Amino acid sequence: MPRMKPSFLLRTVLLAFLAVSSAAFAQQPAGSGPAANAEPTPEQKAAELKKINEEIEKFGWTRQGMGKIGTIAQIAIPQGYRFTDGNGASKMLQFYGNPPSDRYLGMLATENFEEHSIIFEFDDVGYVKDDEKDDLKADELLASMQEAQEAGNARRKEMGLDELEITGWAVPPRFNDQTKNLEWALKLKSKSTGGITINHNTRILGRKGVMEVTLLCSPEELEPLLPNYQKILTGFSYSEGERYAEYRSGDKIAEYGLTALIAGGGAFALAKSGLLGKLGVFFAKLGKAAILLVIGVLVAIKKLFSKLFGARQPQ
Repeated sequence: MPRMKPSFLLRTVLLAFLAVSSAAFAQQPAGSGPAANAEPTPEQKAAELKKINEEIEKFGWTRQGMGKIGTIAQIAIPQGYRFTDGNGASKMLQFYGNPPSDRYLGMLATENFEEHSIIFEFDDVGYVKDDEKDDLKADELLASMQEAQEAGNARRKEMGLDELEITGWAVPPRFNDQTKNLEWALKLKSKSTGGITINHNTRILGRKGVMEVTLLCSPEELEPLLPNYQKILTGFSYSEGERYAEYRSGDKIAEYGLTALIAGGGAFALAKSGLLGKLGVFFAKLGKAAILLVIGVLVAIKKLFSKLFGARQPQ
């Protein structure tokens, strides 16, 4: 399989910052190191961030009301969040360094897109019986998922993507019999950068299949974020005729149960490195001098994100 080309957005970001850093290097005498005053002006940085935001806006976002998750479900859009459909979700996830997919049905993201994101996919496997809800073997499942992730890494490597390692549970598997939600959370480590991402997975059982909901966040975000995340999911609902309780005799029955739903989540783990993470990896390849040049720029950009894009409002 040929190496995947970088997304248009990532190319735009890199070219913009290459222009800034090249201008800075051009000011130096031949053979000298980067000067302490080579940092781009606040106006230059603001202009580049504006370009980035304009590109992201092209993905198409809704900021109020209901987000349509395909034709089978919907989610209430909380204050301070934005929603995009499957096409926009696929573009954002490619930006994060994930393979393209036509399975994405939507994404909820905070206005400051450097924060957490919630991804929606649907697997039309049929009606999944919940008779394994009291027998979820966490240790055996983890070993199986780690093996599956290694197989998944072979594909990621072919596509030029970062390989991921499952290092353990952030939240062991558990089933909510009242809401028919299955959930667990994995700790993922980037093999190239050592960065840690949390994939918190929720499977919402429906009449004809399973809605796969993935929360992408950093380890330090998970615990304080979970109550708000659970609140957000109360705004999710299947369309009429798609609910688990609306099962009718003769409907398609899934060939596997809850255990397999969890085990299958290994090879398809998602990375969320974000804009600053991608730029850090890129500049690291240019050598120590480049890192010293841009480190002040990246710190300034981090501060500018909240000013330009706004902080998420409390619920």
